[in-house]
Amino acid sequence: MSNIKKPSLFVSLLPVIFLIVFLTANVLIFRDSTLEGSNQIILLLAASLASLIAFHHKIKWNKISESIIMNIGKAMPAMLILLLIGSLAGTWLISGVVPAMIFYGLKIIHPKVFLVTAVIVSGLVSLATGSSWSTIATIGVALLGIGKALDIHEGLIAGAIISGAYFGDKMSPLSDTTNLAPAVAGTDLFTHIRYMVITTGPSITLAVLIFLVTGFMYNYNNNISHIEGVLSTIENNFYISPVLMLVPAILIIVIVKKVPPLPSLMIGTLLGGFFAIIFQPQLVKNIASYDAAYFVQSYKAFMQAMFGEVNIDTGNAVVSELFSTGGMKGMLNTVWLILSAMVFGGSMEAGGFLSRITEAIISRVKSTGSLIMSTIITSIFFNVTASDQYISIVVPGRMYADIYKKRGLKPEVLSRTLEDGGTLTSVLIPWNTCGATQSKVLGVSTWTYLPYCFFNLINPVVAIVMGYLNYKIRKVEPVKESADK
Repeated sequence: MSNIKKPSLFVSLLPVIFLIVFLTANVLIFRDSTLEGSNQIILLLAASLASLIAFHHKIKWNKISESIIMNIGKAMPAMLILLLIGSLAGTWLISGVVPAMIFYGLKIIHPKVFLVTAVIVSGLVSLATGSSWSTIATIGVALLGIGKALDIHEGLIAGAIISGAYFGDKMSPLSDTTNLAPAVAGTDLFTHIRYMVITTGPSITLAVLIFLVTGFMYNYNNNISHIEGVLSTIENNFYISPVLMLVPAILIIVIVKKVPPLPSLMIGTLLGGFFAIIFQPQLVKNIASYDAAYFVQSYKAFMQAMFGEVNIDTGNAVVSELFSTGGMKGMLNTVWLILSAMVFGGSMEAGGFLSRITEAIISRVKSTGSLIMSTIITSIFFNVTASDQYISIVVPGRMYADIYKKRGLKPEVLSRTLEDGGTLTSVLIPWNTCGATQSKVLGVSTWTYLPYCFFNLINPVVAIVMGYLNYKIRKVEPVKESADK
């Protein structure tokens, strides 16, 4: 161990610089197809560079490979959830659940308040379920369909959905990150949630106002005219009934009852298939394209929706574009991306490069404001390099805990800052598990929706400003000595 050389800051940054330069090149050259392999290769090449540098610094390959395998293990639940989301999207499409959501949404929601409605609905569902992933994969997909039917820019729609979903996730006592942050920092759950209101409240208010103003300024004159055509196309191709809303309602109840994500999504997937067989027999026969008993046709259509592509030709190009899905198979590029990102994160961690970079950040901390800003920057850094929001909470939480104590700050200051920096920015990184997943589920590039995720962008800035202003920064009260001493 004494032969191991501590890497310099410049050497530690080399793989990160390589990654950023070539991922930028990929965006310029491959544009919207970067997730089809080019980003994965760059992540693996960056991991190779990090491994070579680590090997040069006397780190044995066994340690590097163990770190990579451990990192992949941490991401395995996310990858399994992603695959099940692909299946759920397929069965909810052929069951008519998603078409029904779009149908009723177009009838109820006025175009001018659609963006605000998307934020509020996504926020409420995510608050109730504690899961931004489940919210985006279900309600979010339907809202995206409604917005596209209104011909609103897809990045703006996705930004509204993600803003609401991540607000609800951040504030929900059922959310895993909302429970993780106070556990790492050493405070209790509800103290943490109440204290987050100070930064989260103004941030979501600003985001809602931006979406409200944008909605009223948007030109819908050419969009409203074709909504009736969209509605009639949906009715002609699907059986639409309020009874179909039982599927998302049951799934929300199951999640609220704290059933883990994997079995919850499987229940939602199976319910979708069951409803398809009952309520969409003609559609099932068309998808099966197989001359056999209805039971056999149902089996084939159900399996096809779960694992493969389903493209429903409605005769209306706009509507047909909404009703297509890739099932589990469609999620494989994203799983590949997450695997590649975990390999990079594991090699960086094994070489000691992540800790060396964060040490440099900590050394520049002078005031409470700079401490909060450093914590947020560190969380973002781990979202970029380790590609996982849990790591962006746990590692900085451990790193900064003693510094916050020494400065007399209460643990909820740290727990809130970890969420402001880690939870909310994870979805803005294309190769992070959150960014890769939401981009794939919504079918909107991370770079396309990033500028419109107003809540996710505003909240970290608000947290830093309040830190520098020393606004409502809770400090530990000094212990008063008794009078008789």
